Amino acid sequence: MSKFQAIIFDMDGLLVDSETVWEHAEVALVEARGRRFDKSMREQVMGMRMDEFFPKLRQLFDLEDSVETLYAELVGNMLTLIPEQATPMPGAAELLAYVVEEQIPCAIASGSPAEIIECVVTSRGWAEVFPLRISADTVARGKPAPDVFLETARQLGVPAAGCLVLEDSPNGARAALAAGMTCYAVADPRHIRPEAFVGITDTVFDSLHEVLAALR
Repeated sequence: MSKFQAIIFDMDGLLVDSETVWEHAEVALVEARGRRFDKSMREQVMGMRMDEFFPKLRQLFDLEDSVETLYAELVGNMLTLIPEQATPMPGAAELLAYVVEEQIPCAIASGSPAEIIECVVTSRGWAEVFPLRISADTVARGKPAPDVFLETARQLGVPAAGCLVLEDSPNGARAALAAGMTCYAVADPRHIRPEAFVGITDTVFDSLHEVLAALR
């Protein structure tokens, strides 16, 4: 049985392979404006919530469009693509089955807007697994600040020290540790280099299958 009182899941790139969908949507957004979006630039914005992501994107690529225009275009594209393309990450089904079987309280805490979270959860049939779903849009600061994780723990009724956070981005891992929680990072080499977690957390797994083995 898990030693943790609750498990808080990031969503994009951790539970579902939506980082691929986000990447396609972001590259299309940037390249439609004559810019090139490379891997090193994407690592700088992974895990950010939208109100922090778009100003950073505008800065990186010197974009003239307003944040509101970019937001509407990107989120609209994502809501269309998610049901078709955002598939569960390897090991997600097994890990969620374990969480349900062991009756471990769990929640999603994501930098994505609430409508994106709801689209993923609904399309995957996870509403009963994750009765609590928190968007960083609802707190003062997004990741790497700890706010979304602290609010999630508060609503779960579990102390921060009793929470395990599963994250796939350095910004998310920083947020979890700043909240005083344990963080297991899962590095998908298609989107993030494992060495990106150096100096943040030493607990880095290749997949959710490995996370499940560690919990057992």
